[in-house]
Amino acid sequence: MPTPKSNRAPVGSLQCENTTLNLLKANDFVAKAIRQRLPDMLVLNICSSPGSGKTTLMQETGRLLKGKLNMAVLVGDPETERDAIRMKEAGINALQIVTGGMCHIEAQMILQALDHIDLEGVDILFIENVGNLVCPAAFDLGEDYRVTLISCTEGDDKPKKYPRMFLTSELMLVSKSDLLPYLPFSVDAVTQDARDINPDLEVITISSLKGEGLELWGDWLMKKVKEKKRNLIMS
Repeated sequence: MPTPKSNRAPVGSLQCENTTLNLLKANDFVAKAIRQRLPDMLVLNICSSPGSGKTTLMQETGRLLKGKLNMAVLVGDPETERDAIRMKEAGINALQIVTGGMCHIEAQMILQALDHIDLEGVDILFIENVGNLVCPAAFDLGEDYRVTLISCTEGDDKPKKYPRMFLTSELMLVSKSDLLPYLPFSVDAVTQDARDINPDLEVITISSLKGEGLELWGDWLMKKVKEKKRNLIMS
């Protein structure tokens, strides 16, 4: 008896699914190589929608950590090197990864970029991912932690709309908090929705413009660097 049409998967759909699985499997293999190459360095994958304030946060983090920790940034964008230029002008060790229109960074891009940035003495390597809450969630970049920004200008309903990003993150930064008095955005609501998806998710509310929450962000970074180095000694 023929298989009912409702239960058949189109051939093209199966091929696409197999291609995606193979791509992610290959990506995971490269991500493992990145972890082996950077055993003593904290690696953070910074994700968000476009315009959430990732680059400004990196600039302020550079000022915050100056004299405490050494940082470097790999910046992903579909086109232009503007964000890396902004960071270099702020005195931050940065390298642009131009994805050529791709909506995410893949591990192979990171592995290749490591040969073109000076990581001598670096404590934290930030990967500023392409602005997108969908595709980047699927790609492991060899990071120790994934940090997702959600700007209060986006609306507080994003965690339930894009659950995989928040499920795979360890920290959520609610950014642009200086605009909260002017917007219909609830920090409590976005936190609740995010923790419905990921009960272990940590949350810090920040304003890179006004400095709110940046000290807590800095403390979180210092703690994670110490943990990484302590675990390396114990291993």
